Amino acid sequence: MDGIARMPTNNTWADGKRYWWLLSPALPLIALLSVCAAFYGAPAVVLWILPLVFYGLIPFFDWIIAEDRVNAPESAVAALEQDRYYRQIVYLYIPTQYLLTIFGAWYAVQGTLGPWGLAGLTVTVGMINGVGINTAHELGHKTNSLERWLARITLAPVAYGHFYIEHNKGHHKNVSTPEDPASSRMGESFWRFLPRSVIGSAKSAWHIEAERLKRIDRSVWSLKNENLQSWAMTVVMFAALSLWLGWGALVFLVAQAIYGFCLLEVVNYLEHYGLARQKDANGRYERCQPRHSWNSNHVVTNLLLYQLQRHSDHHANPTRRYQALRHFEDSPQLPAGYGGMILFAYFPPLWFRLMDRRVVAHHGGNLLKANLHPPARERLLKRYMPDYAPDAQKPTTAPSKVESAESLASTSDRYECPNCRYVYVVANGCPTEGYPPGTTWAALPVDWPCPQCAVREKPDFKPAYQPTS
Repeated sequence: MDGIARMPTNNTWADGKRYWWLLSPALPLIALLSVCAAFYGAPAVVLWILPLVFYGLIPFFDWIIAEDRVNAPESAVAALEQDRYYRQIVYLYIPTQYLLTIFGAWYAVQGTLGPWGLAGLTVTVGMINGVGINTAHELGHKTNSLERWLARITLAPVAYGHFYIEHNKGHHKNVSTPEDPASSRMGESFWRFLPRSVIGSAKSAWHIEAERLKRIDRSVWSLKNENLQSWAMTVVMFAALSLWLGWGALVFLVAQAIYGFCLLEVVNYLEHYGLARQKDANGRYERCQPRHSWNSNHVVTNLLLYQLQRHSDHHANPTRRYQALRHFEDSPQLPAGYGGMILFAYFPPLWFRLMDRRVVAHHGGNLLKANLHPPARERLLKRYMPDYAPDAQKPTTAPSKVESAESLASTSDRYECPNCRYVYVVANGCPTEGYPPGTTWAALPVDWPCPQCAVREKPDFKPAYQPTS
């Protein structure tokens, strides 16, 4: 894979990975071809090709191919993000994903697969729908309604529609804090994290929508509830296939969905393990920084997952498109790509041996700054901080220097998010979040997050004056 980036003779930057991004929509195609091969008489072992690729070949090629630390120059980002080619690559994943899910359900019921083949089919379809959550992740952070609806459609086969709400409005606000169910804690195994994240994320999504609906004077059971809308897509899809194919299809669909969302959760587990944002003297969490996400520049996994491994930039700029995400030197780095790290996460002793010392090093030996699993807290402090005194004060960062927008200009009627450039206009309000036109800036709660990126709150906004003509 020569030249991650190249500089043509006209001195304009070009993406050297432009056509390699097609590896992502190739994943469901590989899966579909393997199922077709089994259907036409190939040995059932072909149904295990995708798991072999995912858990074997991808980590291997990540290991032997050099890391990619190239960032697109900022002068090229605008054109890069406006290039529809990159958007169409994401869209390409969805039709093959649906075709595979429907064909897989039919084959599971109508075929003559034995237990080994049926297991391979379930894992293959579940893996594609699990990776599909990452497709939904890329689409769901964008600001246009088409991409956001496509995100929810992509989540339907894996029965995880609430991810659209909780991830955007919950995880991105609370990431790397004890309040976030999707941020794993040092000393917490994946198998302890899994139920906490699955249950906690569903509860968080429900609470977020309940609060929003309350502000617009609607019942939580209203059709305006976006969780119910998303879950209804799954119910309709699963019910239709079950009416057509019988109850066996429902068993298959539920099994592959469980495998799929567990694949998402193991990725969640490794993205923020042990990392913590500190509170300032005012009790407010510091802004999310590159140091609050584990990154990886291993090329193959980044090509397959829309650079999800450049997670620090994603959390700082969630509306930024995947092809423009950047590497930061101060981001903590995983020793392998996600494909390899997932395997370690499944075996807690190996994971702790590999990652705990990295968490300690990242925090400069001070685990009081880490996000620790409460039952393991004293054991970890005793091991890595033998001089720790239980009554020691937890260090805090310096008081926040962010001035509230009110203190900067109480007369402005427009306030801009410094992250994504969303502008709150008093005359327009934010009706979808329950703040009708005319809602003054002072009337918004202090912890009101940006409705577009969710990573900045009201005190971060700046007055945005209209230019005079």
